[in-house]
Amino acid sequence: MKSLMSRLIVGALVLGVVAGLVLHYQFAASREEIVAALDTVTHLFLNLIKMVIAPLIFATIVSGITGMAKATGLGSLFARSMVWFVAASLLIGAYGFLAAHAMGVGDGLNLTPTTGGSGIETEPVTPATFIEGLVPQSFIEALASNKPIQILVFSMFFGIALLALKSATGDSRLADAIDELTTVMLKLTGYVMKLAPIGVFTAVAAALTAEGVGAFATYGSLIVSFYTALAGLWAALIAVGALFLGRGVLRLIAAVREPMFIAFSTSSTEAAFPKMISALTSYGVDRRTTGLILPLGYAFNIDGSMLYMMFSSVFLVNAYNIDMPIAQQILMCLVLLVSSKGMAGVPRGALVIIAAVVPGFGVPAAGVALLLVIDQLLDMGRTATNILGNAVAVAVLGRNAPDTKTHETARAGEVPVAATEPVR
Repeated sequence: MKSLMSRLIVGALVLGVVAGLVLHYQFAASREEIVAALDTVTHLFLNLIKMVIAPLIFATIVSGITGMAKATGLGSLFARSMVWFVAASLLIGAYGFLAAHAMGVGDGLNLTPTTGGSGIETEPVTPATFIEGLVPQSFIEALASNKPIQILVFSMFFGIALLALKSATGDSRLADAIDELTTVMLKLTGYVMKLAPIGVFTAVAAALTAEGVGAFATYGSLIVSFYTALAGLWAALIAVGALFLGRGVLRLIAAVREPMFIAFSTSSTEAAFPKMISALTSYGVDRRTTGLILPLGYAFNIDGSMLYMMFSSVFLVNAYNIDMPIAQQILMCLVLLVSSKGMAGVPRGALVIIAAVVPGFGVPAAGVALLLVIDQLLDMGRTATNILGNAVAVAVLGRNAPDTKTHETARAGEVPVAATEPVR
């Protein structure tokens, strides 16, 4: 079944490309109406994903925490995850900054600053607003708004409290109910993901119907440079995975190919989240461990988006011939990296952060509008890279995760949640 779904998703991707190009060049007069119709179907699919994402995050995190044998194990897993994510951010940021300058992205364009805006709605991004945004004023509001970081924070507090209660009483009906809720939500998301080929087809077809291949000609240098850098990042991520997992990294890539295709086609990490849980579980990472680390990764480990922000900022500086010292460019990139940690779940979040940050360093806000033309093409690659980066992180960090009750049988005949094959 998994092989069939993979073929269907790849087939939908190819058909979407062909259909999009045909519609773009053969039906120019009705292009906007066609794009609107395709986008409607795509948004319906994404809305189905968003419908299950919040309860799924809550259930998997709480279930993971209450399944921990010791709360100290939870703290260790959280600490190791954050060390990994911070280190990855700094290394990828440095790689992206150096690669963008080495490839000379934006050189020779000689753009003239205009008085227009970026065309993107932004809010000031400061450390204070980021920290305040971590804690929800209302958990119901966080659920309704699909704010992953706020759901994560509440779920961790709730799970730790439930774990303490369970440890004191020796049992908890609520913990068992949430375990059952996790199973139900995974089953429900399985039904939703059967529609993935339709969502993939309409998303790709809409993008190419709107833009055609013209964007490749105008911004070809930036696109080629960015995807070349992405290829280097993929090689580095796979090498890191091989260092810890050995040949198991090849099985990992095979396991997450479906969520990567979904993310690439829809430009949405949310769309791939449910499939990521099942893919990592089938690979051999305990479901509760995945439920703890993966939401953290979605909020703090966005490898492709970080690379994109480095490339875009350097592109704008070079395109406008801005005489900005390297030290100031590095500071701008650091601000982008820190600000990106609050963009989880924001549509085109990387572009929104760029629009909010770079004008403060003397880059014309109107320049960000230039990136809108090809953002869809770049968004597909960076989103798929986010999925690969999180897959490697979860697989590596999950190797030494605290023991859970996953392999226990609470009652006769119960099937363990995690895959029986160990991670290698």
